[in-house]
Amino acid sequence: MTPRFPLATVGALVTNPEGKVLIVRTGKWRGTWGVPGGKVEWGETLEAALLREFREEVGLELERVRFALLQEAVDDPQFHQSAHFVLINYFAFSRGTEITPNHEIEEWAWVTPEQAFTYPLNTFTRILVQCFIDGLPPA
Repeated sequence: MTPRFPLATVGALVTNPEGKVLIVRTGKWRGTWGVPGGKVEWGETLEAALLREFREEVGLELERVRFALLQEAVDDPQFHQSAHFVLINYFAFSRGTEITPNHEIEEWAWVTPEQAFTYPLNTFTRILVQCFIDGLPPA
């Protein structure tokens, strides 16, 4: 049997000049809302992967990238298939607000952090947004 390993992924809760955050809906998370991001490619740094994923998925350039928290998803039913992810989450800023979605992004919204909770967020994004609001690492 070929050994299998968890996949490293990056994502970010991004704020714009108005203090709103970007959330997106993709089919991969069974209709729940989350943040843009994706897999880290071989030889790519975590921050380079994050910047690439945001350019590819929503057309945004990020600044002031800072580590937020680390989460893990093991065969989570919110994801469309069996997977084991190490979710490396960041906070970042974007001067731009115009979204140019790729084929993965079904909907998007710039909302206040508190308004994000009115959307059906996946549990990982819910934790990330709450940490942002609290200004603290997760308990």
